[in-house]
Amino acid sequence: MNDPIGDMLTRIRNAQMRGKSTVMTPASKLRAWVLDVLADEGYIRGYEATTGVDGHPAIEISLKYFDGTPVIREIKRVSTPGRRVYLGVEDIPVVRQGLGVSIVSTSRGVMSDAHARAANVGGEVLCTVF
Repeated sequence: MNDPIGDMLTRIRNAQMRGKSTVMTPASKLRAWVLDVLADEGYIRGYEATTGVDGHPAIEISLKYFDGTPVIREIKRVSTPGRRVYLGVEDIPVVRQGLGVSIVSTSRGVMSDAHARAANVGGEVLCTVF
């Protein structure tokens, strides 16, 4: 697998289109950090570290719905393995005039765009969520 974060975002997007309550993804620290930001911002209910069917570590993500529609309307990968996108703190994008969130990998950890601006750090923009 070339893009583990892109794979996780696609699994979330596909599961929500099908109306699933949970989705499984292989475990990694970076995926868990991205899921921490999604949970803090209220886009998912939470996640739990489990063991997959093949015995490898996995993460079970509990998806969130409001009146039968998914809370995540749009989730996009910005920085890919073939084209990394690094931005300074003043250039971090505002998603849908502040209604969405950008997830940024900084020297101080993975955080939302608002936290990155407050900490005055830039970094790699992993994805945007609305």
